[in-house]
Amino acid sequence: MSKFSLEGKSAIITGGASGIGEAISNTFAEQGAHVHILEFNPESGKQAANSIKDKGGKASFYQCDVSNYQQVMDTVKKISENNEINILINNAGIAHVGNVENTKVEDLDRVYNVNVKGVYNCIHAVVPIMKKQGGGVIINMASIASSVGLSDRFAYSMSKGAALTMTYSVAKDYLNEGIRCNCISPARVHTPFVDGFIKKNYPGKEAEMFEALSKTQPIGRMGKPEEIANLALYLCSDEASFITGSDFPIDGGFIKLNG
Repeated sequence: MSKFSLEGKSAIITGGASGIGEAISNTFAEQGAHVHILEFNPESGKQAANSIKDKGGKASFYQCDVSNYQQVMDTVKKISENNEINILINNAGIAHVGNVENTKVEDLDRVYNVNVKGVYNCIHAVVPIMKKQGGGVIINMASIASSVGLSDRFAYSMSKGAALTMTYSVAKDYLNEGIRCNCISPARVHTPFVDGFIKKNYPGKEAEMFEALSKTQPIGRMGKPEEIANLALYLCSDEASFITGSDFPIDGGFIKLNG
């Protein structure tokens, strides 16, 4: 058996049909896991699952709004009826640009509901199942915004700080239940979201802005979704069985080398 194998494992991946989530879904399926993609958008969810199955992998799609407690509980129950739940990747999230003055209460609520309550909903649904099974692995997608101040990211930073501290709390509370919980903190990663953001806010200057944003990373480029997926794979594998309650920046040197 090769290292980092997920053969026979079952993984729930929220937001698993685009960007970093899609890369995690593909990587985990390639390593033998049955991936259960929870996605708000049914078209992209079906497409991602079918793409994995076309390549010989195991994938299922469930339309689910992670901010909706009952939807999450019902979806997780449905998955658990025929599968163990060995891995949970809390990847679904939304962004917001703004400081405390120009962040509307509606904006704050929207970010909180997806990025904080969505993580709670999924962990709340999965932990009892993992306890009965004798263990499992939970990965929360945090951000460098959990650890350093970023301009105009008030609501987003709030939500990712919560993801970080929820990680510590869950890891501590379930040490004796065989549940490991860690989080990953990416810097800027080149995803379709980034391309869309640049196109919307800097029309006609896409190439110039892409280069400028890339250079904000000390290493000189943005991360790749596959690089985040590879870190998630390691943390969910048996080779990482001694790791829990930790945050893993994957940031091209941003936290330690900027300035």
